[in-house]
Amino acid sequence: MIMKMNTLKILLFLHIFLFGMWFDADAQNIELTVIGNTESVPEQMDMNHLRSVLKGEKMRWDNGTVIKIALMKTNTLIGSQTSEKIYNMSANELNKYFLALVFQGKVKAPLFFTSEIELENYVARTPGAIGVSNNISAGNIKVVEVDGKIQI
Repeated sequence: MIMKMNTLKILLFLHIFLFGMWFDADAQNIELTVIGNTESVPEQMDMNHLRSVLKGEKMRWDNGTVIKIALMKTNTLIGSQTSEKIYNMSANELNKYFLALVFQGKVKAPLFFTSEIELENYVARTPGAIGVSNNISAGNIKVVEVDGKIQI
C-alpha cells in the first residue's frame, strides 16, 4: 500500500511537472508583428528581405529614406522571440552581432525599447522606422506582411 501511494505521488508530480513545462513552453512562443512607419516602409516583404533590413545590410528604403531599426530589448519576451524567430540567434548572440557591427562602424545601433508602446510610438513618428512588436496599440503605423502573413 505504501509503495502504491509513493508511486501515485510520483506520477502526480510528473504529471504536474510535465504539464507545467508544456504550459511554459507554449506561453514562451508568442506571435510577432512587423510594423513600419507609414512613409517609406513597404507593406510586404519576404523573410530574407526582412532579415537583410533588420541586420543592417540594407541602409535605405527604395525612396532613399534611411532605415531606422526599433527592437524590444533582448531581455524581454518579445526581444528574445525576435532574436530567435527573425535573426535565428540567441538574445546574447544578437547583442554581440550588433556590438561588433557598431564597433566596426558598419551600422548604427538599433534603438532598443523596454515598452511596446514606446517602440510603436517611435515607429509611428519616425520616417523610415521599422520594428517588431506583439500587440499593436499605437495608431498611424503600418503592419508589414512577411511571406504573406501578418504575424510571424
